[in-house]
Amino acid sequence: MNGSRKDQLGQIFRFALVGGVNTGTFFGIYLLLHPWMPYFAAYSLAFVLAMVGSFFMNTYFTYRTRPTWKKFFLFPLTNITNYVIQSVGLYALVAWAGMDTRIAPLVAAVVAIPFTFLISRRILIPGAARAAEPEPVEAGRSRG
Repeated sequence: MNGSRKDQLGQIFRFALVGGVNTGTFFGIYLLLHPWMPYFAAYSLAFVLAMVGSFFMNTYFTYRTRPTWKKFFLFPLTNITNYVIQSVGLYALVAWAGMDTRIAPLVAAVVAIPFTFLISRRILIPGAARAAEPEPVEAGRSRG
């Protein structure tokens, strides 16, 4: 297995670990806030607080890169897709499926995991998307 593939598998494994810790953090905060505010407000606040922790865990541990202010301010972009998928899922699970508001956020979070990995990797490791793409073939050159 080449180093790049091994590095990528390591990132996926570390991302899963961070995701588990982050999901537990998010869910714990959500359960603490749930009795004191409407479920969607508790969900949103828990999401933002967990996202800050996720940024630091992903920069230091998952991708082993240096956190910067630029990355910190771009990192929420990685979670916009996650937030939309989870929010729609949360609403659908509660309003349409009648799922308990204490469990629905956890179920909705699972669906967003692959999207979050790809987007966070692209932002936290500049050039990661380009490195995974094959190099273009120049006119007149063969690949062989």
